Parts: sequence; structure tokens; C-alpha cells
Amino acid sequence: MASAAFAVKAEIRDPQAEVFAFLRQKTMYGGKSIAAGDMIYLFASENGGGRGLIARGVVVSSERVARQPGTERQTPRVNLSIRRTALARRPLGRGELRPFTDWNDGQPETELNFKVYRQATNKVAGISAEAAAFLDDFF
Repeated sequence: MASAAFAVKAEIRDPQAEVFAFLRQKTMYGGKSIAAGDMIYLFASENGGGRGLIARGVVVSSERVARQPGTERQTPRVNLSIRRTALARRPLGRGELRPFTDWNDGQPETELNFKVYRQATNKVAGISAEAAAFLDDFF
């Protein structure tokens, strides 16, 4: 069985790191099902000084964060450890994806714009095999 593919958008201080740790990351669009062995594409949040897609990696560990008692609505969160497997060779960020706004056109660029950039929130999101194949062209 093939592993699933995900994208994480977060503040990334060292884009050249070999291992990344993300604590208490929000999950959206199926992101809560992330597990060890899954492929993940790392987007350095432009809101945090990043430039978009920087790396591809493999999830080494994934741990769900317990919900806070007494809080009614909570977005599921995860702690992740990711081993980098490749660095992006060309840019892909908010600027390149901005034109893709026909949310129903089925293009991988549109899916990524919707899931990664439609909201400013840093997050882990599940992506389709088509979006993963599109992203692979950047490595």
C-alpha cells in the first residue's frame, strides 16, 4: 500500500535542516491522518519570512496532541518529526499559485492554492496523488 501525501506550511527557521520538528501543528483537509512513513512537502510560510516550497521529506513520527478539556471547538493538532529527502530546485509559493482560484477546476495548482494559501493559518493538510506528482517536478 502506498503511503499518503501531505503538505505542511509552517515557520521554518532553517530551510537546510536535515530533520524538522513541528509541535502542535493544526490539521486541516485530512491532515489529522498523517502517520510515520508518509511523504510530506514543506512550505516555509511567507508570513514567517519563508518563500514557499522548500523541501520534501518523510514523516519519521506523528503524534496526536490531546484536546484541551473544557474547550468546545478545537482543531486537531499533531506533533511531527520529518526527515528531509530533497530540497526544492525552483520556487513555488503564494505568488506562483495565486492565479489558480477556480476551486473546481481539478488542477493540482488550484488544490495547493486552496489547501495551503487560502487561509493564512499554518497547517498540515492531506493532498492528492496528482498534487504530489505536480510537486515532485520541483525536486
